[in-house]
Amino acid sequence: MQTSYELMVAPIGARLTKADHPALPITAPEIAATAQACQAAGATAIHVHVRDGQGRHALAPDLYAAALDHIARASDIHVQVSTEAAGVFDPQTQMECLAAVPARDASVALRELSGNPDAYVTAQTRGVDVQHILYTPDEVTALLQHFDRAEIPEQSRRAIFVLGRYSDGPQSDPRDLAPFVNAMGDAGLRWSACAFGAQEHACMLAALDLGGQVRIGFENSYVSADGTVYPDNATSVSAFVAAADARGYQPGGAST
Repeated sequence: MQTSYELMVAPIGARLTKADHPALPITAPEIAATAQACQAAGATAIHVHVRDGQGRHALAPDLYAAALDHIARASDIHVQVSTEAAGVFDPQTQMECLAAVPARDASVALRELSGNPDAYVTAQTRGVDVQHILYTPDEVTALLQHFDRAEIPEQSRRAIFVLGRYSDGPQSDPRDLAPFVNAMGDAGLRWSACAFGAQEHACMLAALDLGGQVRIGFENSYVSADGTVYPDNATSVSAFVAAADARGYQPGGAST
């Protein structure tokens, strides 16, 4: 019997350009086509970043609205939007994006917005489900402390553990996951993981084995374990689905 898991695709991120990979989806139609292809390959959700007219990372509600409209016309995949600062935007801009973006799922970096309780009030008021981006095991501990002090609403007990960094090469290893899981303990977070570098799929298989959900895609890696460059995000999704299937896992279910 197969175990169901949530498979989110993150096809672009905030930093890469078509100079890095020509199949990176920059425009709203490209993002929608990627969403459609990745859903057909097995993805249950898509993590969306948008770019401005010059291809730069943006937190513009109108650009998100255009992307979400194109996606909705191409597929019924679940959509999560990013509020990532990426060293470009301040908390006020992130708050304005969260308050206006037409989505019901958003990722928030704990280190960027944890000091601003208004972010969670805004999300709760608008019915936005928040997923916390956690870059270190210490941030897992910090998030749990926020819950213990009732500084973050209980319905936001959702997190993604980030393995590896752009600055590290970037590379990650399945062993990187254990410190995050150990820091979480039995706290009951709804957690998933993503991983930079060629070991992305191996790391995500380890996440499934530990009871987590997964996020893959060109935001974190467009190279397979043997060094082959995936032609597009859907090919990476298909490869992961096949590898997970061989271990008894099947994508399905909501990603909230």
